[in-house]
Amino acid sequence: MRVVAALSGGVDSAVAAARLVAAGHEVTGVHLALAEKRYAGGGRGCCTLEDVHDARRAADVLGIPFYVWDFAAEFQETVLDDFLAEYQAGRTPNPCVSCNQHIKFAAVLDRAQALGFDAVGTGHYARIIDGQLHRGVDPLKDQSYVLGVLDAAQVAASMFPLGDSHKSQVRQEAADRGLLVADKPDSHDICFIPDGDTRGFLRSRLGGQDGPIVDAESGETLGRHPGAVGFTIGQRRGLNLRQPAEDGQPRYIVDVDVPSNTVFVGPPVRLRVTGFDVDRQRWTGQPVVCGDVEVQIRAHGEPVAAHLDGVTVNLPGQLSGVAPGQIAVFYDDTRVLGSGRIVRTV
Repeated sequence: MRVVAALSGGVDSAVAAARLVAAGHEVTGVHLALAEKRYAGGGRGCCTLEDVHDARRAADVLGIPFYVWDFAAEFQETVLDDFLAEYQAGRTPNPCVSCNQHIKFAAVLDRAQALGFDAVGTGHYARIIDGQLHRGVDPLKDQSYVLGVLDAAQVAASMFPLGDSHKSQVRQEAADRGLLVADKPDSHDICFIPDGDTRGFLRSRLGGQDGPIVDAESGETLGRHPGAVGFTIGQRRGLNLRQPAEDGQPRYIVDVDVPSNTVFVGPPVRLRVTGFDVDRQRWTGQPVVCGDVEVQIRAHGEPVAAHLDGVTVNLPGQLSGVAPGQIAVFYDDTRVLGSGRIVRTV
């Protein structure tokens, strides 16, 4: 098969490409330029000049062609603009999920197929078994959650060579193959926010002014915040509240009202929900209209039992820290069924 190997400049994508070559595929390495301006140094994201050079060196070691594909405009429109709009609406987006949906497995796959390639291979820790998307075997690295937005056609044209491996095996293989990225640290945080300061990034793009932090139970104003945009339900850090709760329990953000620029805080019990509604549903195979599933709402969160009834997810127990804007991914054991964006909690 003719395969585009997405080379981020990290160890995972390099070993994934190496395995595709070893399997006998005709592989072309492609690095995605997603930022209009690259920055130097060993950043924590995936948009550095170092990453481009590391991707190119990996392709050279593997003896495969290498290209840089510019998707900065598409990334701005489908990922970054959506990220800003979601936070401005008081929701909590996941830009990695959005990037997989709109860039890596839509724009990239479309271009690859238009150029005559059969598939796109990446370094995600996930598996395709009998044409179905499944979790990776390494529970610490499983990335099936961020792939829950793929549809059946995208799954059919995707290859995940690392899904049966653990991270330690991948690093050792990279060293054995002479890939210089064998010991390169993993990227963290959001790729377009290399310093990890999400609220600072949002303030620089959306502005903001200070507003009240209000006790959701008493209505008392407890403090001030530098701008409601960027705070999320379940958050505790960054509130700088000097007045403790009467019962001594910690306070968490339980609601964010962006129009009134108000952040509401309360005890942990106010974070518990028994269900939620979703929109933007995507299915990796046949749609699930009604049935028992497992649902996961964070990339490395614990899956919990749930019952899906159309767009409503009912939980037999309670779940904490569920925020509108988060992506709910549905599973049947290890198989990824699909996903939806949380729009309302109950």
